[in-house]
Amino acid sequence: MTFTVIPSIDIRDGSVVRLTQGDYTRQTTYAGTPLDTIREYAATGAEWLHLVDLDAAREGRYTLAPLLGEITAHTAFKVQTGGGVRNEAAIEIILAAGASRVVVGTLAVREPERVKKWLATFGPERITLALDTRRDAQGVYRMPVKGWTEATPYTLEGLLEFYADAGLRHVLCTDIARDGMLTGFNLELYHSLAERFPDLRIQASGGVASIDDIRGARDAGASGAILGRALLEGRFTLIEALAC
Repeated sequence: MTFTVIPSIDIRDGSVVRLTQGDYTRQTTYAGTPLDTIREYAATGAEWLHLVDLDAAREGRYTLAPLLGEITAHTAFKVQTGGGVRNEAAIEIILAAGASRVVVGTLAVREPERVKKWLATFGPERITLALDTRRDAQGVYRMPVKGWTEATPYTLEGLLEFYADAGLRHVLCTDIARDGMLTGFNLELYHSLAERFPDLRIQASGGVASIDDIRGARDAGASGAILGRALLEGRFTLIEALAC
């Protein structure tokens, strides 16, 4: 299995930002335009970009179609992107704007039967499920939504079993406790998921701080690693990450 290093850019109000623990009141804004940062990443030869629309929830729609068009016109990136995906029309709009894969998050937890139909309609190579999880006191990985504040009855493994049976191929799994904290990936989680769901391509997300973290995700069985804050803050370069 190939391992893919995927730089990630979060956009809010036209700027590159990072949120701590998904909290909109704990935002760091980075210098430079989104396209400048993306072009810098593209110059390294990276194949994929993860693009997040943080304004989508407020606007009720995906807002980055113009930027997505610029990316696909001026770089060789394949882009997986999402935000505010609530229906098939939204998926069609994002794909038409140039995305290679559309990221579906909240609705994948709230309405799994509906999202299962999308996998059949668009195909497993066109959709990435973003499943953000938190371990409870009993050691079970649960699936909160609404900015990670609202509990749901679903477990991570239960959802993955459901979607694996529906043909899911790509899943971006974030350990909420580590997101934006630079404490390293939850390697135990990814190792467990890779063993249980060998046909899924699991993207590790949340906490990467060093090149060793990336190697750890690879060795744990993940198929890729999402790199956000660590790249923006210069803890290592994208060229160094790709080399591993």
